[in-house]
Amino acid sequence: MDRNWDELLQELRVTQTGTQILTGFLLTLPFQSRFGDLDDYQRDVYLVLVVLAALATVLIVAPVSLHRLLFRRRLKPQLVDAAHWFARAGLAALALVLSGATMLLFDVVLSRTAGRVVSGGLLLVIVLAWLVLPRLIARRAEPSTT
Repeated sequence: MDRNWDELLQELRVTQTGTQILTGFLLTLPFQSRFGDLDDYQRDVYLVLVVLAALATVLIVAPVSLHRLLFRRRLKPQLVDAAHWFARAGLAALALVLSGATMLLFDVVLSRTAGRVVSGGLLLVIVLAWLVLPRLIARRAEPSTT
């Protein structure tokens, strides 16, 4: 369990910084002069992205809080299981924020259609890289039953 916990912490360190920077960036946008030029759809997308970014940050940081509250209680297996769930949920929220932020950016710069196409394409790449590829690798690594 110690090795699992250490590996999970390393993964969370990578995602935590990027997620926090993205969240901070999104929180500064309303204070930019062009923010008032956004239409209702763009403002709604922006607000959803802020909530998703905050959620991703909370989920990815949650294992730290769990560790602090469960420290020295001999609950490492439960801690690792809960942290694993929080990390996966945080990655799902992060995927939506990345895709949505890309959609908003392309919507503002090019067009709504471009935003949706690029966002959908990015979400597809994320699903392939984060879900499909690991499953294919695991399946290939399994010993043959024949």
